[in-house]
Amino acid sequence: MKQNIKDLSKSDKEFQYIISPLIENETVQQMKNYRQHCETSCFDHCYMAAYYCYLICKKYHLDYKSATRAAMLHDLFLYDWRKRQPGRKGLHAFTHGKTACENASKLFNLNKKEKDIIIKHMWPVTIAFPKSLEAFILTFVDKYCAISESYEILRSKFFMKKFFRYTYLLLCLSFIKI
Repeated sequence: MKQNIKDLSKSDKEFQYIISPLIENETVQQMKNYRQHCETSCFDHCYMAAYYCYLICKKYHLDYKSATRAAMLHDLFLYDWRKRQPGRKGLHAFTHGKTACENASKLFNLNKKEKDIIIKHMWPVTIAFPKSLEAFILTFVDKYCAISESYEILRSKFFMKKFFRYTYLLLCLSFIKI
């Protein structure tokens, strides 16, 4: 399913028009070097979140351009969040929205709504309440993408643990004389 959505997004000319100036940026391209959830790069995570925000906000006649741009930039931090960063205060979950907004603001001219969407995308983990429907949409899309990016790997690891547990049990039983 993920691949089909990616193919659809590439054929959506309006989406590509909105996102092209962002994804062509060298700094944004560096997001491909950092893992976000399991095997998904930060870039791919943001790209998919941007496309879902675009579709949802456009359907409901919201500011889909700001939502799309903000979603593409919502995780613009260039570090491995799994490792402690020198000089970074606070846990990643609570601070990276502000970091991403600061980084994005240095590269692009963001409007107030885009900044709010980026900063508040971690609600309700952070207590900063989103000011717009577009920000709420990214909040939920971000969580959906994180779960879908992690699901297959977590499921396969669980299955493998179960498989090895039962294999071990059968092996042990085969050595026991009845």
